[in-house]
Amino acid sequence: MRIGILGAATIAPTALIGPAAAVPEVEVTAIAARDRAPPEAFARKHGIAQVHDSYADLLPEVDAVYIPLPNSLHARWTLQALAAGRHVLCEKPLTANAAEAVQVADEARRTGLTVMEAFHYRYHPLAERMREIAATELGEIRRVESSMCFPLPKFGDIRYRLDLAGGATMDAGCYAIHSMRLFDPGRPVVTGARALLRSPGVDRAMTADFRFPSGAEGRITASMWSRSLLRIGLRVEGERGTMKVFNHVLPQAFHRLTVTVDGVTRRERVSGEATYVRQLRAFASAVAGADTNLTPPSDSVINMELIDEVYRAAGLEPRGAVS
Repeated sequence: MRIGILGAATIAPTALIGPAAAVPEVEVTAIAARDRAPPEAFARKHGIAQVHDSYADLLPEVDAVYIPLPNSLHARWTLQALAAGRHVLCEKPLTANAAEAVQVADEARRTGLTVMEAFHYRYHPLAERMREIAATELGEIRRVESSMCFPLPKFGDIRYRLDLAGGATMDAGCYAIHSMRLFDPGRPVVTGARALLRSPGVDRAMTADFRFPSGAEGRITASMWSRSLLRIGLRVEGERGTMKVFNHVLPQAFHRLTVTVDGVTRRERVSGEATYVRQLRAFASAVAGADTNLTPPSDSVINMELIDEVYRAAGLEPRGAVS
């Protein structure tokens, strides 16, 4: 499978180029950007054969695209790739808002092409192990708390730009909401939210509360700049005990899983290939027809609906899109 990159994003070597060396079915063959100089330097450094001046020019040359563009451009270029008959691996969040996610889901369903939202952590064995413990050991789930906080003091970063669909809930909160949803099959509702703003309309931190149809409660804490400088983890409380997980997002670097059931505590480590390698392997398999897409557009629609609801509950508008 020939895959091309739309934009010379700094995440691309970690999320795609490095993993492609471990997934023989995938070859990174092209890159495009609006300014030719960055992709040319990027291509030389990473051994990419083709460089294009526009994203549209790249599409006929590949079988699939990887989209690490600003959030506001995700839906537009996912839809254009699908119209060109190309499969899509798109960085999270899949779109700027729920309405765009519905458009992408409808088009993916119509074309039968693979669209995968790049929640790479979901493809590591740790994610399934967490789900298994919650389902078989903790009893009825009562509360799930999910945190994704990291420091981003570079306030000129595109993730702080409203016109590019930025904000902490988009960049960090999408992870927190997604991982909170792993432990209850029902679609939660937002019961409250509070934002800390960096600029008008742009959240640097967000706390939101949820309630699942089962009665379980949820809370997410997301931040790009707050007192919680680094906080990445989960806490799942059931009637028989609790599970705590530190760094479920990048477990190959380090993680800690602690389970207490009926007063007995144990710790586990879950080994496996890097999340990005497993994600790319799953993407290639899904393109080939296997049922390996764990983060399809239908799931993205729910996540984006909740992100929109969090913004509204916090007194902010959901993100828009720019051309």
